[in-house]
Amino acid sequence: MRRRAGLVLLAFAVFFAALSPLLRWYAFPRLAKIPPSQYQEVVLEAKPAVLLDYSTLKAKKVDKVTIVQTLKGNVEESEKIERSAGRDVVVWDALSYIEGPDGKMVSAIPERYIFDAHTQAPVNATGEMVDGDPVRREGIEFKWPFLTEKRDYEYFDAQTRTTAPIHYKGTRTFRGLEVYYFEQTIPWTKVPMPKKMPIEGVTAEQIAQTGMTRWYTTKRMFWVDPVTGAPVNGEEIHREELRDAKKMGMSEDTVTAFSGHVKMREDYIVDTVDLVKSQRVLVLLLTSYLPWGFLGLGIGLAALALWLEARSRRPENPTNA
Repeated sequence: MRRRAGLVLLAFAVFFAALSPLLRWYAFPRLAKIPPSQYQEVVLEAKPAVLLDYSTLKAKKVDKVTIVQTLKGNVEESEKIERSAGRDVVVWDALSYIEGPDGKMVSAIPERYIFDAHTQAPVNATGEMVDGDPVRREGIEFKWPFLTEKRDYEYFDAQTRTTAPIHYKGTRTFRGLEVYYFEQTIPWTKVPMPKKMPIEGVTAEQIAQTGMTRWYTTKRMFWVDPVTGAPVNGEEIHREELRDAKKMGMSEDTVTAFSGHVKMREDYIVDTVDLVKSQRVLVLLLTSYLPWGFLGLGIGLAALALWLEARSRRPENPTNA
């Protein structure tokens, strides 16, 4: 009976030991994915800020500028692209809507971001765009990969339509979470005018014909949960200028269009941290808790099986006559 029990335990030991790497290297890439129907909204604010007053064509200090950023999963488009790409793909239709302190629209820039559901690597496909302009992304945007590493990543900047490194700057604690801090600085760069202008009847093409240009620089900061790859906080020190502005009848040749330190609103930080804390447990189950637990269980069962086998081979004590 001991030998039979030892064989059963050894079989279970082999099963759990084999299951450990399968969970980490087979199940995890297939189960840990961004859902194609995900919807997310984040509100950011710059308080105070400098904003161009389009009624007077002069920059003025305002109490607040609000940026509403929405990410909406497009299931129909993702299914179309998956058929040709041969992998799970997520299509996010994003919108960055900026409004002044009076609630009026300053700009509204749509994006379509197409990426691999597990790795978050961009998938270049028809429809990928920023503000109606076709783009070919390289590098991540909005989200880091699962199990983010302590290294620099390539990050896509939607304003310039280019990719540049975003630098890992160390590990920090944010709202009880151990996070990785990243920074990216985009130097002054000439960028396109938004297609949707705040002035009634004025188009980006008409402004471009005058010779006035739009320039932009930013320092981008993210606090990223390394398990899920989700930013739990984001900030930007953002500046935009209109140059050669006298060609549009402005009093100065360089005018600030927008300047401010943009931060996530507190209630959205709280909601994001709570969501990430719940989701990171699921990722850790597949990458750490269950694989190591099953490996330890397999080793324990194997040791118990060997102990029973050793006991079954001991000679019985002879009975005294």
